[in-house]
Amino acid sequence: MARYCSILRVSADRAANRGAVLRAQLSNPSNIQPFSWGYRNPYAIRFPPSDHPLAGGILAGIDGEDERGARPTNGAPDRLELARQNPDGSPDYHGWPDRFGFLPSSQAVFNPIGGTSDDLCVPDPTNPPSGCTPASLQKILTEDVPIHDVLASPPQPITAPLAIEGADSSFTGIDFVPDAFVTGPVRPGVVLYSLEGDFGFSPENATPPAPVIGHEVKLVNFNQLPDTPLLLQIQNFARNSTGDQAFVTPNINGFNRPLNVRFGPDGCAYVPDYGAVRDAGANSHVVGTGNGSLVQIPGTGVVWKICPM
Repeated sequence: MARYCSILRVSADRAANRGAVLRAQLSNPSNIQPFSWGYRNPYAIRFPPSDHPLAGGILAGIDGEDERGARPTNGAPDRLELARQNPDGSPDYHGWPDRFGFLPSSQAVFNPIGGTSDDLCVPDPTNPPSGCTPASLQKILTEDVPIHDVLASPPQPITAPLAIEGADSSFTGIDFVPDAFVTGPVRPGVVLYSLEGDFGFSPENATPPAPVIGHEVKLVNFNQLPDTPLLLQIQNFARNSTGDQAFVTPNINGFNRPLNVRFGPDGCAYVPDYGAVRDAGANSHVVGTGNGSLVQIPGTGVVWKICPM
């Protein structure tokens, strides 16, 4: 039997403008084949255990579309997807670039509202909230609304996501809990996933007092009952409780930007955290002449260790 490893591909394919999970034979690494495709940015992937309800597939966290570039999009969700080949061995298709989660990209809920990261924007800081000149904002709302389809029609039937997250949640890592971690709300087969949070390309889509999107670790329980439909239960697991700590705030001692979550041989979860970053406001995330964007605050990057009590 041929043995394969999976390769995460996040670049765009020139022919079909697609993101895909690829596979390659270990005995012949140059033999690269598509396993699953139709993703915008599959950033976090993990193989389920062989006795898990998702066995045979790959769990993938997808970072969704932003209000930027030549196809600006507002409010598109991030997605939790199950990549799985079709029975005939062909890759299953998950809808991108013309479907954002459960909805077509042409839905009005995704219409851009104008922002300084849009290609058509001519920056004008005196014209909030878009930060674009009135003429360029009108051009965005005329030429980029609605969001135009890229493909004439879906090339295959579309596989829907397992679940969606808030816009700009930014999946960064996924892992399945070991038996030693099972206690309380953490049941056998649970998944933990980390969310880095937004980068300011789109406005926040949570209304106070709702918490800031991202900057946390969440938990997913799966039903284990035989002959029943797959059921997901998603809940908060570990998060900061003092607001948006991804940028400089009075309190930066909680989760800032979790980059991954992995279980160690001791049965504990380890979460590397990039730390807080400077922010000049107005979606610039650049501080001072000569500085790049998203400059880290020294001393805020840490590795969190989470163990069962």
